[in-house]
Amino acid sequence: MVPNTNDGTKKVPYLRSDFNLGTLTNLPAWSNGPRGDDASKLAAIKAAGYQGVQGGNVKLCRELGLGVTGGGRINKVGEALPLAQQCKDAGQECATVHVAWGIEDDAEVFALVEDILNACAKTNFPIYIETHRATITQDPWRTVQFANKFPEVRFNGDFSHWYTGLEMVYGDFNAKLAFMAPVFERVRFIHGRIGNPGSMQVDCGDGTGRTYVDHFREMWKRCFQGFLKTAQPGDFICFAPELLHPEIYYARVFKNEKGEMIEESDRWEQAKLLSKVAREAFAAAAG
Repeated sequence: MVPNTNDGTKKVPYLRSDFNLGTLTNLPAWSNGPRGDDASKLAAIKAAGYQGVQGGNVKLCRELGLGVTGGGRINKVGEALPLAQQCKDAGQECATVHVAWGIEDDAEVFALVEDILNACAKTNFPIYIETHRATITQDPWRTVQFANKFPEVRFNGDFSHWYTGLEMVYGDFNAKLAFMAPVFERVRFIHGRIGNPGSMQVDCGDGTGRTYVDHFREMWKRCFQGFLKTAQPGDFICFAPELLHPEIYYARVFKNEKGEMIEESDRWEQAKLLSKVAREAFAAAAG
């Protein structure tokens, strides 16, 4: 299940450039990111060329012509249906979720996935299981197993959790990409964040000359290829940069010439770069 414009304005499947509002949390004073109230921030996001937001005020988003998506956490069987209904009633197009804690046995994992799929079917609302540490998707091997068992499952790809957390470059990187094909084929939402083998959110410069950027570009392209294989006219896949602040140990900080600890890069500007890389990857997948 994927979101669809249903208004006839999009004749082909497309990439929707979204923005995760968590990226604006605790931006330093020197950042170029928007300030002010919610309306001001959303207007700046719209002016920057984004088409939707994750976590935004639905009414304000609609007034600005922005799409809006949601998210949440599902820990137990029975929690998926209320979440799906709540997000749908709020007017969101889809939701990404963290599922459980990663210490569940196979039977528990399968029951959770089945519960999510049943909730999606009952509400006609897409829920995308996020690839994330400390959840049922922390292990690519098990994620591939339940993707094969439940072909209709769909994912939000946040691959920094695997690329860094599992040091994907240690060993045969291409063999790992091939193994993860069942996941890439089912991704319908991407949280844009790039990590290197040692840190899960790093500066990407201008997007060139860095092996880890090329690796993410390839993973995103494979996701877009999977989407395009089955997408119908009007379907879209969301790419939403999610660059989080140093207080929760995502953005790295370094000492500047004044001895102050500052963030490595401007998350607002890096989000624009990641969106550009995603658009290039989508063009490569479509071409």
